[in-house]
Amino acid sequence: MIEKGKNIYFASDFHLNSFADKSNPHDREKKIVRWLSSIIDDCAELYLLGDIFDFWFEYKHVVPKGGVRLLGKLAEFGDRAIPIHIFTGNHDVWMFGYFSDEFDAVIHTKPIERVWNGKRFMIGHGDGLGPGDHGYKVIKQVFTNKLAQRLFAFLHPYIGVTLATFFSKTSRESTGHKDQIFLGDDEFLIQYIKSVQKGEHFDYFIFGHRHLVIDEMVAGSRYINLGEWFSACNYAKFDGTDLTLQAFES
Repeated sequence: MIEKGKNIYFASDFHLNSFADKSNPHDREKKIVRWLSSIIDDCAELYLLGDIFDFWFEYKHVVPKGGVRLLGKLAEFGDRAIPIHIFTGNHDVWMFGYFSDEFDAVIHTKPIERVWNGKRFMIGHGDGLGPGDHGYKVIKQVFTNKLAQRLFAFLHPYIGVTLATFFSKTSRESTGHKDQIFLGDDEFLIQYIKSVQKGEHFDYFIFGHRHLVIDEMVAGSRYINLGEWFSACNYAKFDGTDLTLQAFES
């Protein structure tokens, strides 16, 4: 049960430290922190659905610079004992123990199920689900391989972060134009939802990754994609009865 007056919040794809920040690199981070400040008093649980950072790798004694305002705000959530759930995305797949140690966040590497007030949810980042995209699925297996992670950790952070930033920029330049095109029934997450619904029913599916705000009924379930925070700045709120998709404007 969700305590009366409390809400569960969902957001995704902040992509902090992205090369796409053309002006002040801290403006978007400050907006995210303002949103978190606006919800902290009535937040029962916080779900961040991946790609919080454009690149993240936890070396033994080093993490990428930047994001200190966000990390400080998340620490405030942790200090108030507000549960924080962070999903690894395709850009920040290398999250290990740092967030758990600093503010007791729970890290999820695959979609999870939740039931609140009789409503059943599936929640995840969304990458690698559904048919197709075989190349990325192979790459993801490499990225999540323990040996590959250890080998990458041997690279000096200057080299590792530089390489990762370059490939992130190259990937977005080659595929970013597709993010604004809604593919209808050809959307891979819609196909995934239809396959899941054949075996068991969920009331809501909430994903990120797609960089396109989507709110559709699919096979008797409501599918929400949270989009990104470069422009749309959308989030979802569940108050125990209704799930609403909202935009943060402040």
